[in-house]
Amino acid sequence: MTKADYYETLGVKRDASPDDLKKAFRHLARKYHPDLNKGSKEAEEKFKEINEAYQVLGDPTKKAQYDQVGHAEFKPGDAASYQPPSYDDLFRDFGLGDIFDAFSGGSRRVRQRAGADLRYDIGISLSDAFSGTKNTVAIPHNYECSSCHGTGAEPGYLRDCPSCKGTGEIRQPQRIGNRQMMNIAQCPDCGGSGKRIEKACSTCLGKGALEKTRRIEVTIPPGVADGQFLRISGEGEPGENRGPPGDLYVVVHVKPHERFVRQGADLHTTAVVGLATALLGGEISVHTLTGSAALNIPRGTQSHTLFRLRGQGMSCINSDKRGDLLVKVIVKIPASLTKKQEDLITETFVGGT
Repeated sequence: MTKADYYETLGVKRDASPDDLKKAFRHLARKYHPDLNKGSKEAEEKFKEINEAYQVLGDPTKKAQYDQVGHAEFKPGDAASYQPPSYDDLFRDFGLGDIFDAFSGGSRRVRQRAGADLRYDIGISLSDAFSGTKNTVAIPHNYECSSCHGTGAEPGYLRDCPSCKGTGEIRQPQRIGNRQMMNIAQCPDCGGSGKRIEKACSTCLGKGALEKTRRIEVTIPPGVADGQFLRISGEGEPGENRGPPGDLYVVVHVKPHERFVRQGADLHTTAVVGLATALLGGEISVHTLTGSAALNIPRGTQSHTLFRLRGQGMSCINSDKRGDLLVKVIVKIPASLTKKQEDLITETFVGGT
């Protein structure tokens, strides 16, 4: 079987620089590494080809020999006897320290942790929910200690963790057949920080942070509903090891109104009318959130009839539209009548109909 050209295997030109060769190898190694392609024989064989090509082209002497004679006489290892080096040794020789560095771009991983999110509950009136409002809230925050800059140690008393030697990780090589894998776990002694405090900061007592109350202005938009929340980015707890801060979630609770009941963008209310208005019709004034509105009562209106006033309800969030006001008309029946009134009703409604 004809062996592929090493330059073609790495996908580079014949005049590629050492840096270009290294970059090409790193890119392909990440793509075809067996640890990222579990159970794939094709990926494993491809990785061996890439490794073999770089072992030759990455060495100036071997590269010069290969450029002169190619595969004809230069044999880094035939198919029957070739055994790839351990992955840990391979990437150490590559100049990246170990296999993990090959995947992290050659730099030590710092275990950053995002800060915790905070929640604040705020109560507003229905009128504020209709028009929108601004509230200033006092939020207790943990801020980085200015004395130790978040380390929790007195200056000069922060040392590398002896268990992980400052990496924050415990690495244990494990060989499976001719493959060597690296198990990487967070160091239990330093919690992944890679550091050990020999003397706690006297200002924060080793916590690395101090609690302070911060006042934040929260803008609540018109139309907000009960239980909705506002997310204020970056106003949560600070992160660890320079990780991003968390967020602040302000949960809005709309207080019940004495006159209106809200259902989505609509409002419900009641209006009491006299018997004469229900029988003869007329116009009444009903309360709205912004004042009052006229409602026409047709002749013969029955009690508990529902009328709709368009555009007199709640504001719709992120919109100029408004819901409706639904008015339930309650006909008030007189508790007592005069003799004349009784006679008129008896004369008008024969048989009680």
